[in-house]
Amino acid sequence: MKVHDLQPAPGSTKAKRRVGRGIAGKGGKTAGRGTKGQGARNNIKPGFEGGQLPLAMRVPKLKGFKNPFRVEYAVVNLDALEAFDGDEINPQSLRAKGLVHKHGLIKVLGRGHLGRAVNVKAHGFSKSAEEAIRAAGGSVEVIPPPWGSGRPPAKGNALTNR
Repeated sequence: MKVHDLQPAPGSTKAKRRVGRGIAGKGGKTAGRGTKGQGARNNIKPGFEGGQLPLAMRVPKLKGFKNPFRVEYAVVNLDALEAFDGDEINPQSLRAKGLVHKHGLIKVLGRGHLGRAVNVKAHGFSKSAEEAIRAAGGSVEVIPPPWGSGRPPAKGNALTNR
């Protein structure tokens, strides 16, 4: 067998239907488009979504928008933990001392120096903060967010008008 002898197995390929080639052909007159209606015509606008408000009109224009799923953290640095009394540091103790607001998640960042071993529980840690706490002989525990895994519940003015 040579390259020029190669061909598909008999019956495995089919010729493309040639529609709109006169009344005698299989796809004559309406050429398989039925009669009248949107499917028989060629003038549907690009971006048309069947009467649903199109994406180009649904997205916010100008001045940006506020992401309703944004996660914001109250920030605590290592120098604040160094000045903190006690070895157990958690969100309740930080709030009791007034280092963070009474609501929201807490993240520990790596500014400053930590010279003693502390056990820290928070919702997030920067890599440098985590390394500094472990290097000082302490431990790090990440608290899961209150909404569980996945994205947080939406918030904002858009939800109050519904």
